[in-house]
Amino acid sequence: MVNIFINHILEATLGQTLLNVFLLILCLYPVVGSFFWFAGALSYRFLKTNKRDTDWQLIPPAKQPLITIMIPAHNEEVMIEETITYLFEELNYENFEVLVMNDGSTDRTAEIIAALQTKYPRLRTVKILKNKGKAHAFNIGMYFAKGEYILSNDADTIPEKDALMKYMNFFVHDRDMNTSAVTANMDVQNRTKLLGKSQTVEFSSIVGVIKRSQTLINDSMYAYSGANTLYKKSFLIDVGGFRQNRATEDISIAWDHQMVGAVPRFAPNIVFHMNVPETIHDLYKQRKRWAQGGTEVWLTNIKKFIFHPIQRRYQISMFVDSTLSIIWSFFFVITTVMFIALMLYFLFTGNYERIFHGLMISFVFVTFELMAGFMQLLAALLLDHRGAKLKYWFFAPLYMLFYWMVNPVTVVMTFIPALKTILGFGSGTWVSPERKSLQKK
Repeated sequence: MVNIFINHILEATLGQTLLNVFLLILCLYPVVGSFFWFAGALSYRFLKTNKRDTDWQLIPPAKQPLITIMIPAHNEEVMIEETITYLFEELNYENFEVLVMNDGSTDRTAEIIAALQTKYPRLRTVKILKNKGKAHAFNIGMYFAKGEYILSNDADTIPEKDALMKYMNFFVHDRDMNTSAVTANMDVQNRTKLLGKSQTVEFSSIVGVIKRSQTLINDSMYAYSGANTLYKKSFLIDVGGFRQNRATEDISIAWDHQMVGAVPRFAPNIVFHMNVPETIHDLYKQRKRWAQGGTEVWLTNIKKFIFHPIQRRYQISMFVDSTLSIIWSFFFVITTVMFIALMLYFLFTGNYERIFHGLMISFVFVTFELMAGFMQLLAALLLDHRGAKLKYWFFAPLYMLFYWMVNPVTVVMTFIPALKTILGFGSGTWVSPERKSLQKK
């Protein structure tokens, strides 16, 4: 009887200890994550030996593989002419075509494309009568594309002039036979407003650093950039194309490629420019879509990792990171609501000392988050574009807090829609965001 009682106490103590450790991990997750990405980015820069940030060569026209630049377009009359004109007149690559997938546009998109076809013979278009989403348009376009390689290029995206040449350097060597696609390094074009300047910092400090760290660990990454990625067409066909009912086809296809043993790659030396949301409302809508897409791929692949962990051992780090991110998002939202409710209770009961203590503890925690974020940010701005973005550091602190708050909220808000998608109720239909001219600012 005594032994049973002692065992019960030990089990309860062990359970409490494990719970405390788990809660501590969740509390420290954003801080530890920032230090991890900071160390990963620096290690990528100074320790990784097989990166090809500067090692690229010109490919003679006679040896250039044919590339199909595919532009999925739904009501893109504002952007489409500038983008197509740039692609034909500015890119330092000869063997390419442009294929516009006119996805049920109801504006002047078709008319503009028809006029441009008289000027550019390598411009082709496919008209889709009903808008069913970017993934659907891309899947149809795959079978009309003449190129062995397909560049996904959004209508508001401008790749650098050497982009195609640099992209192909990731495919032409024997060591690249398993490379499924290469995604470029995004740069923000519309920086006239505070939100645009802040996202310039984000894409360097968060996106660029994380992808460098993922490349260091797995020589791969978790997500492509749908705005500008060069795919090897055979690998798109191998996984059945893009999932048409997913919120983010670019995240989904990257995971699908890894599940078949292909290698998604990140090329920080290839830069493309695109417009980003300039209002909080538009930014929130974008992040909700990203959050839902991330949860969808996690739900899609969770059984593969649970039941076949050895087989998926090379991708286990991305599964663990995604799992912690989703759990932490719920933890953050729930504890934040509890904290606010508790502070209001102390306020109404006149317990001001507890309010002061609660605010001080929160301030200490936020300070550690900011310190970790600043280290990650500084490393990123120094590495990306040789420090050219350091001038945007001023816009970082407030945005980092905003980023850390809005991301978990969007994960929680979109978890049920993501679950519905996995159960077969998802839709990839899209609405083109409000566009502005791509004139340099």
